[in-house]
Order: sequence, then C-alpha cells, then structure tokens
Amino acid sequence: MSLRYSEIQIFTDEEANCNGTSLYKAVVKYILDLKIAARCLVTRCIEGCYENGEMATQSILIASFNMPVLIKIILPSAQAELILPTLEEMVDEGIVAVQEINIQCHKTRKRLIPGHLKVKDMMTQCPECVLLMTPVSDVVHLLLSSTFTGVPVIDKDHHPLGVISQGDLIYRGGMPSRLGLLAESGHDNLDAVLESLSLKKARDIMSPAVCIDENQLLNQAVNLMLEKGLKRLPVTDKKGKLTGILSRMDIFHTIANHSPDWNAFRQQNIPVGNLKFVSDIMQRDVHTVFPDTPVAQVLHIIGSNDIQRLAVVDKNSVFLGIISDRNMLMAFSDQKEGIWDYFVNKLPFGQTGHKNKEFGRHLCSKTAAEVMKEDPITILETASIDEAIRLITKKMIKRLPVLDDEGTFKGMISRGSLLRAGFLSS
Repeated sequence: MSLRYSEIQIFTDEEANCNGTSLYKAVVKYILDLKIAARCLVTRCIEGCYENGEMATQSILIASFNMPVLIKIILPSAQAELILPTLEEMVDEGIVAVQEINIQCHKTRKRLIPGHLKVKDMMTQCPECVLLMTPVSDVVHLLLSSTFTGVPVIDKDHHPLGVISQGDLIYRGGMPSRLGLLAESGHDNLDAVLESLSLKKARDIMSPAVCIDENQLLNQAVNLMLEKGLKRLPVTDKKGKLTGILSRMDIFHTIANHSPDWNAFRQQNIPVGNLKFVSDIMQRDVHTVFPDTPVAQVLHIIGSNDIQRLAVVDKNSVFLGIISDRNMLMAFSDQKEGIWDYFVNKLPFGQTGHKNKEFGRHLCSKTAAEVMKEDPITILETASIDEAIRLITKKMIKRLPVLDDEGTFKGMISRGSLLRAGFLSS
C-alpha cells in the first residue's frame, strides 16, 4: 500500500541566502528543527544557466563560482502543505516546485542522539569545581546549594585530576547520609556533619578523573560513560584544561530537544527500527508494602536492602503511592532527631525505640499509607524509552514507577537503566 507523499524541489544557486545564511543551509536547518518524517538533499550542479542569461560552469575557460543548487525535500503530503508557505518566504532567488509521488515504504533507523553532535555542543560550560586542598565540608556545602551531585577537582592550572560524587562523600569522606536527606536534617545536624568533614581535603576522597575531549562526538561520550559506569565526565580542551562537564541529565536534555516524536512516525505508518519500551528495561523485583504495613517494618525494609524508596500497593498490586527515605524524614518532622538518628546510625527498630521512646511510639502508631507520597509521577509500561527520558528530564526525577493500563504496579526505571537501554540497543 503506497503512502501519500510530496517532493518539494527548490532550484536556486550558491549565492542565494536567507537572513544572512546560505539558503540551502537555512532550509536544511529548518527541516531538521521540525523533527518530522522528512528527508532533505542538497545537490551542487556542475553546469547550468539562469533565465537572466547567466551561465554557470566548471570549465577552466569560463570561471564561475555561483553554481546551481538543487534542494530536494521528501515528506508526507500533509506536512508539505504546512511548511510550503515558510519555504516560499525563505527563497529569495529560485523556483519552488511541488509534485505528488508514490512511496512504497518509508523506514527509519531510530537514533536517540543525532550522530553529528559533539560534546562541546551539549556539555554544561564553566562548571563549578574545587581545588585539591578544598575542605570536604566546602564541597558538601557547594553541592547542597546546587542541582548536581558531583564536582570536578582541578589543579592550579585548571587541569581536572579527579571527581567527587555523592558516593565518594559517603564511602570515602564519611558523610552519614546522601545529600537529599542531609539538606532536610536540620541546621544542628547539618552543622555537625560539616564540622566532621572539615578536616579532610578534596584530594583525600576524590575518584580519578575520566575525561573526554570537547570535540569528541556525543555518542562517544555516552559509550565511555557506559563502559566506565560513570554519571558524569569532565570535558577538556586540546590543552587538557577543564571547559565543561557532561552529565546524564545533559544527555537526556539533548534527547528531549533533538529527538523527533517517534510515536508520530509510527502513526504515519513509518516503521521505526530499534524501538524499545519501558517494559523492556524496568526492574521488576522492586520492594513493595501494603498501606497498613507498620512504618517500623518500612524502615526495616529500606535499611536492610540499602534502597531509597519502595512502592505501596493494595492486595491486587494496584499502585497507591511511594515511600522514600526523604518522605520518612518529612513525615516525622516533629521527631526529626529520632528519624535522623535512625538513618545516620542504621539502628535496629528496637534500639531506636529504646533510645528515643517518643519516636518509638510514633513508629508504632503510623502506617505506610500515612507517610507515602500519593499520586507520584508514573509512566506506562507501553511507553517508549524516549518518552521516559523526556518525562525524567522535564520533572528532574531519578526513578519512575511503571504501571500497566489497569494501574497495576509493574516495576521501576532509573536514569541509569534508560541510558543503558537507549544506547546499547541502538
């Protein structure tokens, strides 16, 4: 079954321009930015003539540099009708022709990141950084006031020597909890933690820097991150000096901004290769509790499994909400010392209750339903990988509960799983 397509041809020359840019370059960029099911081809001819009597040739005897240019655009006819008025305005010299053509098939290979993009195009420029002798307490203070959870460590010549991540702060620096919890712990707890970290320096806890040149392709950076299991890469110039940092969120922003709507392609009967869905990558063996589960048991599950969140479901596995360690800290805001003591020292419930009897009574009196976050952001298992990436990017979240059409909880996806699945499958 043939599809209704149009071919737009623009007969112009090398000197034609649009707002100071060569016309053919402006048209290619316009089509690319539309993110539609269109292909564009520019051909520079070897000889030709114009209606004003000029001749263009590559002959040695007749030197001519204003050679004819042919721009071809093939796309679904409905979209052609929408863009033709804009193309006519762009063309300051030339002829615009349109004809209907029969297309037997249109297949496209899915790429999350266009192959021409370079690291320097998408990195975060002039990132915050620290020196080798910067106190770890200052590193924590910097990260608490930022949206990122890692920072490059540089020498006096601005060469990156290491990176400090949240994991480095916890496992090498002795920070008692992750940054999100620390930010909610209260001034007294925060001051005590910062004081304990002030004796160590950045060089004592940093991980060695794995860097990438700013002129490398973005796809190469993604492969390096996956190979090394990294969340971020310091970016350097040809002299080895730090010029930026590339994080997973920078990559996800790139996908959200540059990737077309692959679902729209499929709705137009355009087969898309390499499509993967949330159901293909989600983690299924995720911890769940019932709404009447005692909070003490919730804490035990979180602590003994070294997890940050779990789902609340009913007896039919219908998703009701989610509980994170941060939710717990907020739910016990009137007992902040008790819950903070639990997370910092990982005390068993019995010891926690014995040390702080009032907090112990609160633990016994509350259930999962009372502390869970209701109506969190979720995604369907039938959603595509890039849909999940767009949602995580827009909402700035790290994990998404996955549901089926009936609202049944199926599992979780994370930023790491999205990055692996999105690129290892391409």
